[in-house]
Amino acid sequence: MAVLYAAIFAFAGIQMPFLPVWLQAKGLGAREIGLVLATAMVARPIIVPAAMRIIDRHGWAKGPLVAAAWAACITFVAVALSDGFAAIIVTFAISALPQALVMPLTDAYALRGLAVRERAYGPVRLWGSAAFIAANLGGGYVLERVGASHVIWALVATIAATALSASMLAPLGTVSRETDARKERAPSIWRSPAFVAVVAATSLIQASHAVLNGFASLQWEAKGLAGPAIGALWAIGVLSEIGLFAASGRVMARLRPIDLIGLGAIGATLRWTAMAFDPPVSLLPALQCLHGLSFGATHLGAMHFLAGFAAGRQDATAQGDYSTAIAVVFAAEMGLAGVLVEQFGAYAYLAMAASALAGAVIIAGARRLGRA
Repeated sequence: MAVLYAAIFAFAGIQMPFLPVWLQAKGLGAREIGLVLATAMVARPIIVPAAMRIIDRHGWAKGPLVAAAWAACITFVAVALSDGFAAIIVTFAISALPQALVMPLTDAYALRGLAVRERAYGPVRLWGSAAFIAANLGGGYVLERVGASHVIWALVATIAATALSASMLAPLGTVSRETDARKERAPSIWRSPAFVAVVAATSLIQASHAVLNGFASLQWEAKGLAGPAIGALWAIGVLSEIGLFAASGRVMARLRPIDLIGLGAIGATLRWTAMAFDPPVSLLPALQCLHGLSFGATHLGAMHFLAGFAAGRQDATAQGDYSTAIAVVFAAEMGLAGVLVEQFGAYAYLAMAASALAGAVIIAGARRLGRA
């Protein structure tokens, strides 16, 4: 399980900072890069909700995960061989469909299998974050050695490793008929105001990373930073996330999940406001440390909320709908990010700060609901 998480996040650790660099090397502008990156988010609502409901109904685990991982691998090779905006966005959209399933299917498999073995999720998931850092740093060196036009093949290698490691997982079997029947009788999770508020707030907070994810590497490159330095900045952000995850037991003993999401919203608002005013390179490491709040606290709070909210009823459905909602909002903000960066440069971060602030307002309302 740890190897699979490492492979998945090694792919993400190269894709997030360096795919935009490859797209630029293929001749795409900021607006076109934003549209290509947004297609991955658009794919999620097309396939994930239905797939996760089927998993809840039948208790499937390994089979769909292996099929999705291999489909993602094969179709991503087509992306690597594409030239021109039209070919790239079409092949990327096709590859995004199976890719959208890999992460929620992996979490569904992990949570079920680790619970049976009485093992914690966090220590296994940390290997993904560690691999993300290694890929950030390694991707920078790969970029320098092979050039921007060939860095895509590092992504092909990591997605192939994902498919291979998924194939080696042990089968978990299926859930019982009694469990299936109980889940089918459960009311819709969308009837809960708390669930709606948490999903809306976390979607706005997580989507506020759109400008950073899509264009920070290009902006830092324009400041004169080389590939290894760019990779190191991304790694600093993930180290702050790992630190929070490592201390999550003590943190969650003192804070409710909804409070942690609120801290994430505040951290994101501060982070993007500072980034909007083109801070000097010397301040970038400190601002990257806020990733522990803007992403880490938001994600940890959401996972703990969902674990308590949907436990034993619609676990996979709640995870799938949550990730789908984030994808929809992220896709909208990513598409907008390309336009804003092209028109306003670093001031595009002010729109991201507004998104995070809106999430803070919603979560503040949810806290009042909770007290009531």
